[in-house]
Amino acid sequence: MNGRMVIERFPAGGPRGSWPAEEFADARRAEGLPAEVVMDLATDTFLVIVRETATADAAA
Repeated sequence: MNGRMVIERFPAGGPRGSWPAEEFADARRAEGLPAEVVMDLATDTFLVIVRETATADAAA
């Protein structure tokens, strides 16, 4: 396991670039989930992720 959970994927070739991913991550953060956006170069996709350690801390 690489220590992250992907909660959503957005194509990098979209007309708005990373904005949809950033907006989605911001909405998750407003819900209390420590979401962040990263770029997966291999698939040319923006990923909205939550790090596994953050998930474990939230559950505790």
